[in-house]
Amino acid sequence: MTHSAYVFDAYGTLFDVHAAVRRHAGEIGPDGQALSEIWRAKQLEYSWVRTLMGSYRDFWQLTEEALDYAFLKVPTADPALRGKLLDAYWRLDCFPEVPAVLAALKAAGGRIAILSNGSPAMLESAVKSAALDTVVDEVFSVDEIGRYKTVPDVYEMVTTAWRLYPQSVSFQSSNRWDVAGAHKFGFRTVWINRTGQPDEYRDHPPALILPSLNGLEAL
Repeated sequence: MTHSAYVFDAYGTLFDVHAAVRRHAGEIGPDGQALSEIWRAKQLEYSWVRTLMGSYRDFWQLTEEALDYAFLKVPTADPALRGKLLDAYWRLDCFPEVPAVLAALKAAGGRIAILSNGSPAMLESAVKSAALDTVVDEVFSVDEIGRYKTVPDVYEMVTTAWRLYPQSVSFQSSNRWDVAGAHKFGFRTVWINRTGQPDEYRDHPPALILPSLNGLEAL
């Protein structure tokens, strides 16, 4: 093991952000995928815009607002499902390989953390429902600083709390923009490209690209 700390983004990397809509796909109808994609895209857009203009709202508020927008964009989806979808978001499925990979990294002596835009309550619920609370050493939420990724202060929360140099941290995210921000800060980065997206931000390249977390424990 070459890194003393393994830090993971949460949504899209450990937890499937589309699981909430998929859980109620039968009630939503044929446009469920479109609803889910708009929901996620707006959730992220709101985080970036609010950070740029210095008007922070926690990630749960942005999640609610993004879903409301998605319902307006997808009129075939019944807004009466709002409560069910938001409830499901508190208990998103983790990807199948996540528990075993994190356990293997921890067993090999690594410290395991989550660094996420999510609010503390959201992250606590997700970690517990996925039974990851026994392997995750610490959860860092941007709520502590009131700004979202990719501002450097977000990544600095880890190095400050754990008294580490950035290069001793291996950071994993499925979001290419997050990988770029972490690389700029100085982390060793691994892009978990689950959906085969084309590369971007080529001036801030990942050290490694993997289709899932599998194989990370062998490096």
